[in-house]
Amino acid sequence: MNKLISILVNVCRIVLAVTLILSGFVKAIDPLGTQYKIQDYLTALSLQGILPDWCTLVIAVLLCAVEFSLGVFLLFAIHRRTVTKLITIFMVGMTIISVWLWWANPVSDCGCFGDALVLTNGQTLAKNLVLLAAALVVCWQPLRMVRFISKTNQWIVINYTMLFILACSAWCLYDLPLFDFRPYHEGADLRKGMEIPEGEQQPQFETTFILEKNGERKEFTLENYPDSSWTFIDRKTVQTAEGYIPPIHDFSIETLEGDDITDSVLSQPGYTFLLISHSLEQASDSDFGEIDQIYEYSRANGYPFYCLTASSEKGMERWKELTGAQYPFCITDGTTLKTIIRSNPGLLLLREGVVVRKWSHNRLPEASELKGRLERLPIGQTPEDGTAGKVATILVWFVLPLGLLTLADRLWASVKWLWRRNKERQ
Repeated sequence: MNKLISILVNVCRIVLAVTLILSGFVKAIDPLGTQYKIQDYLTALSLQGILPDWCTLVIAVLLCAVEFSLGVFLLFAIHRRTVTKLITIFMVGMTIISVWLWWANPVSDCGCFGDALVLTNGQTLAKNLVLLAAALVVCWQPLRMVRFISKTNQWIVINYTMLFILACSAWCLYDLPLFDFRPYHEGADLRKGMEIPEGEQQPQFETTFILEKNGERKEFTLENYPDSSWTFIDRKTVQTAEGYIPPIHDFSIETLEGDDITDSVLSQPGYTFLLISHSLEQASDSDFGEIDQIYEYSRANGYPFYCLTASSEKGMERWKELTGAQYPFCITDGTTLKTIIRSNPGLLLLREGVVVRKWSHNRLPEASELKGRLERLPIGQTPEDGTAGKVATILVWFVLPLGLLTLADRLWASVKWLWRRNKERQ
């Protein structure tokens, strides 16, 4: 019986640890996406704006780091009593939230695994109930978990794990997420992503536009859209009927005059540059020199260049004053822009509707990379799938060091055991 209990505890420990590690990691490498999800929760609770953006970002980074670290600590059976209690408390909280999601449906998915795996609220509840049961089992008999590393070396795993996951989040904030699970990744054909297979029923949506005039804000539909004396503020799209929803279903490009140029941009022969900023008011203007340089390069070579934003005309004018921007501005839904690229601003390079490259404003192409036509330049080609290389990097920087540490620790423990045994025999 004791053996069966030990097996059960360690199976639950492995299942729980792997889930926490994967869940924490995929969110940690996309800290802005996690921040947006936290803001969605606050909006559902009518608490939007209660916390500044920097605060929700810090919460997102720390939440992912805690989840990942707890998973690693559980896997190594570090501080077994304390860690299992913390995980049980964590899972109780997550289960309560998932019950609320399943009952009230305030958001479409919980964001448990970021964009890597989207679960329905019902699936999320079922998952958390299973994990809560596993947490209760390991919390019941924590000392039955087999140690992978001795007490004297636990501090190495603790510090290295926390340093690693925080460094991952910091790098992905500076650049872009290490893995891009969204439908706008490099190599994605945006036109195909918008297609609905033949025979599938199309969902119905209703778009409401929020406009302002003389300090008064009102909502309008396409049927009663007012004249140009009103200033565009925002828009909301609500699904009114079920149907097949393609991966890309809310992407559109409109000129300031209200003309939809989505098809012409995506079918444009050759290359097109898209500067992406969901909010020009909050966008970093420290790299406007490089952006202007890329714009001049695009003009000289005949490549269209657009800035897609959800900002008001006032925000656009302010950006022009700050940066001297001369490129055309277009309107795209703010949530869509946040999904396209986790950088404000960020840069996309399209080739006939296919995403060739994506750059954070911190990693824009340099002048030395823009000598000649894009057709003949490395940055004008879609990079080969680097997933294997990125996985190998994680293995080298995290799994391998901890694996070698564990091996050395176990070997040393075996040597000490043999030494004690021989001494007792003498």
